[in-house]
Amino acid sequence: MDDVLLTAGALYAIVLFRAGGTFAVGWLAGAGARRSRFAGRTSSPKFQRAERAIQRWGAPVVAVSFLTVGFQTAANFLAGSMRMPLPRYLPALFLGGAAWALLYATAGLGALRVLGRLFADQPALGASAVAALVLAGCAAVAYRRRRADRASGDPVTDEA
Repeated sequence: MDDVLLTAGALYAIVLFRAGGTFAVGWLAGAGARRSRFAGRTSSPKFQRAERAIQRWGAPVVAVSFLTVGFQTAANFLAGSMRMPLPRYLPALFLGGAAWALLYATAGLGALRVLGRLFADQPALGASAVAALVLAGCAAVAYRRRRADRASGDPVTDEA
């Protein structure tokens, strides 16, 4: 149990620095965009409505983004670039980061331990399990890309 708490604490510190840093980089990028040739776009009524919505309702999205794969960085960057106020952002960061750290410290490391034991006891079965996971991941990415291509209207080419 002490290993899990220590690991969760370390992961929590890492995610706070990483996500907070991403938010800060987004904040700086948004400030730069407001002073650049894009300033006209960022001052449009449509953009300002989106910015107000993110400032007000974006905290739950930031918190839930920690439970997703691939959306977490974008959510934190956009929260920064759209100037989400810190009193709204920080609770989302603390809660979402805690959920992420606990999830990875328990389920994530548990899965790695199982794979480690599998490799130690039966290397061929361990290698097969990793290969199956890699193939499943590749198939999921290919499926999502193909579905996105169809949704955008791009023709899907089958090269054989």
